[in-house]
Amino acid sequence: MRTMRGRFAPSPTGEIHLGNVWTALLAWLQVRALGGTMVLRVEDLDPARSRPAYIEGLIADMKWLGLDWDEGPDIGGRYAPYCQDKRRELYQAAIERLAAAGLVYPCYCTRAELAASAPHAGESERVYSGICRLRKPGDATQATRRPALRLAVPPGEICFTDLHAGFVSQNICQEVGDFVVRRSDGIHAYQLAVVVDDAAMNITHVLRGDDLLSSTPRQMLLYRLLGMEAPIFTHVPLLIDQEGHRLSKRQQALAIAALRSQGVKAEGIIGYLAWKSGLLEQYQPVKASELIDSFTVDKLPSGQIVIEHSLPLLS
Repeated sequence: MRTMRGRFAPSPTGEIHLGNVWTALLAWLQVRALGGTMVLRVEDLDPARSRPAYIEGLIADMKWLGLDWDEGPDIGGRYAPYCQDKRRELYQAAIERLAAAGLVYPCYCTRAELAASAPHAGESERVYSGICRLRKPGDATQATRRPALRLAVPPGEICFTDLHAGFVSQNICQEVGDFVVRRSDGIHAYQLAVVVDDAAMNITHVLRGDDLLSSTPRQMLLYRLLGMEAPIFTHVPLLIDQEGHRLSKRQQALAIAALRSQGVKAEGIIGYLAWKSGLLEQYQPVKASELIDSFTVDKLPSGQIVIEHSLPLLS
């Protein structure tokens, strides 16, 4: 049995907010409750949106909240580097392995062509038609467009058991189609990078928001095709506002830095999130370390978590 290793992997595209800390806290508690190793990895794949200042800010906010880590960009570790921008050679090596097995092909489709190929109007995630699988070498489009790379998805179901969501099964061919593993601008896709990193860093447990649950079968497929061992997944419900929208970095009032500036204490934020997660029967300030002994995934709610307009931690 592998030694338990978990991680929190934020994107430095803005200040972290309550929604980010929600999953960070639960992932941290899962690791600490099992006596494992906690890893902080920065997912700064997209250079156009990532900022060094946001990396510095999230590290400061996490430390202020009492959520520490054993390996990360600021302290290093045996699996360094811990920023994706410095790990691009690993992603390219994985692409080359897939290409050598005949599992990737260039895709020259424009956004308009992709929109037109969607079989069902209004779908939140379009199914790729596979048109570029059929393009012949020397096609006129190849001279004018820089291609993305897509995985040639084999037929069949991908199944796994999530510690919170339960049994999950997806036919990727029918529900997603061949998906992108490297964008046309040369940036490696999240689906590929996260698999390569979690495998290379020997991550055994991944706890994250359930907005990523539908993409997990794609990652499980990549683990299989690359001959890598997949972690155990736990997908938890998201925090949403009163209007039903998931929290985002655009909601600056809920950023940890903004709450700190209003005099909110770290124990207040941790206590509020612990109460919302079912780890406390009522709201009260508490340190993250005080929740370790009582944490189990079974206590977590099954539905989305609505936060109040007037947070009790602000009163």
